[in-house]
Amino acid sequence: MLRFLLVPRQAGPGRLRAVALLPVLLIVSVLAVGAPPAHAQSAGQGGGDAVTPVEEYAKQVEELKKSYPDLSKRIEDTTRTIDELSDVGKARSEIEELRSMVAGLLGAVSDNGTVSQLGAKALAHGRAKLKSIEQDARFRPEEKEFLLDQWRKLVTETERASEDLESARKEFADLLRTLQTREDFIDELMQVRRASEAIAVIRNLTREIRDASTKLKSLIGGLKPPGV
Repeated sequence: MLRFLLVPRQAGPGRLRAVALLPVLLIVSVLAVGAPPAHAQSAGQGGGDAVTPVEEYAKQVEELKKSYPDLSKRIEDTTRTIDELSDVGKARSEIEELRSMVAGLLGAVSDNGTVSQLGAKALAHGRAKLKSIEQDARFRPEEKEFLLDQWRKLVTETERASEDLESARKEFADLLRTLQTREDFIDELMQVRRASEAIAVIRNLTREIRDASTKLKSLIGGLKPPGV
C-alpha cells in the first residue's frame, strides 16, 4: 500500500494530484465495506415498534376485563327474567286479568248489555224522525218528499246494520262464555308459554358464557414465557 504513496520525481502536476487522492479513496472504500446495509439499519430501528408477547397478552387481558361487566349484567338480567317467569303469583295475576277482561266484555255484549240496545236506539231515532217529517208542514211538498225518501233509506240501512250487530254480539258472547269455561286450560297454556320463554333465555346466556370461556382459555394458554 505504501508504494502508491511514493511519487517519482519526474511525475507531472496531474500525476501528483491523482496520487494525492489515493489515500482519501482508500479510506472511503474501507468505510463503505464496514458500514451495514441500509435495510439492516432500518430493520434494527423498527424492531422496537414490534408488539411483544407481553404486550399482546396484556391486550387480551384488557379485552377480557371489558367483556366481564356485560356478562355480569346479562347474568343478572337472566336471573331476574327466570324469577319472573317462574313466579306463580304473577301467573295467577295474568289469568285474573284475563278473567276480569272477559267478564267486562261479556257484560257489554250480553242480552241486556249496552251493545244489544245500540241498534234499537238508532232504529227508534230513525223511525221517529220519519214520522216527524211526515207531520211537519214547514216544507214544500217536493222538499218533504225528498227528506222522507232519505229517512226511509236510513231506516232501512239502520235495520240491516242492527241485525248485523245483533248477530255479531251473540256470537261474541257465546265465545266469551266458552272462554270462561276453559280458563283452567288457558292458564296451563300460558304457563307452558312462560316455560318456553325461560328456555330461550337460558340458551342465550349459555352461548354468552361459552364465548367468554373460549376467550378465557386463550388467555390462560398464554400464561407461559415466550419461546417455552
